[in-house]
Order: sequence, then structure tokens, then C-alpha cells
Amino acid sequence: MSSETIKAIEGLIQPILTGEPQYFLVEVRIKPVNNIKVFIDGDQGISIEKCVQVNRALYKQLEESGLVPPDNFSLEVSSPGLDEPLKLHRQYKKNIGRQVELVLQDGSRIDGRLLEVSEDGIIVEETKGKNKKKEVINHTFLFENIKTTKIQVVF
Repeated sequence: MSSETIKAIEGLIQPILTGEPQYFLVEVRIKPVNNIKVFIDGDQGISIEKCVQVNRALYKQLEESGLVPPDNFSLEVSSPGLDEPLKLHRQYKKNIGRQVELVLQDGSRIDGRLLEVSEDGIIVEETKGKNKKKEVINHTFLFENIKTTKIQVVF
């Protein structure tokens, strides 16, 4: 399926989320076997119940739209999950204070705490060493220099 189909599906999702501005579309992916994956999120996270609600509404619209072959597609609606990199500015904002792993365009890696998010970049606090040799460094990165940013779970 083409990028036009993805844009059309995104167009179907927006009205479903319109009444609840705390939720937003992150990404739509379509696999060759007509498996449609929709990733949505919320400023305070998103519940399974909300994903089910969006899935039901979108499934019905997809059947009626003719965008996909009837009875020959599957639809999954979920949050992006921790294994997916951050894609939207809004995702960065909601994760301020969390541990992140950055991979920069040059291939280097930085682990630290997301401190701030601006329109064009982020500030990450990196802690090196321990005890007396502990050093805290704040790094500023432009979004254009970031290849991926993933949330790190700390136990």
C-alpha cells in the first residue's frame, strides 16, 4: 500500500481523536499483507480501553471507505510502547524527566535524563562516574542531529 493510503487512513483517525485533544496519532504503518498498525498516544498515556475504542471506530470506517480490500486486512491500534523511538515533539514533552538513550546521526550514543524540550532540540543530563568522581554534564542536541531517542526503563 502506498503513502497515499497511509495519509488517507491518518485522515480517518483524526476525527476519531478530535473530541479528546489529550490523544494524538503517532504513526500509521502498513505491512504488505494488509496489516495496518496504528500507534496513538496521550499526554498522560493511553489506556487499552481507548485503543479498543479507536480500533472499533477505525475498523468500521476502513471497511466502508474502500481503502483496503474488504475482509482482507487486519488492524492493530496500540500505544507506541517502550521499544519504539520517540517521533513527535509532543512525545518528547510528555517524557521530560525520564531516562533516555539517544543515538545521534554520527552513530554516537548518550544515556541520560531528558531535562528540557524546545522547538528545535532537547537537553539531556548525562551522569558519568560514581561517588567522588561523579560528573554531571548537560548536553544540548538539535532534533536534526538525533537519529533515535528511546525511553529507558530504570529499576
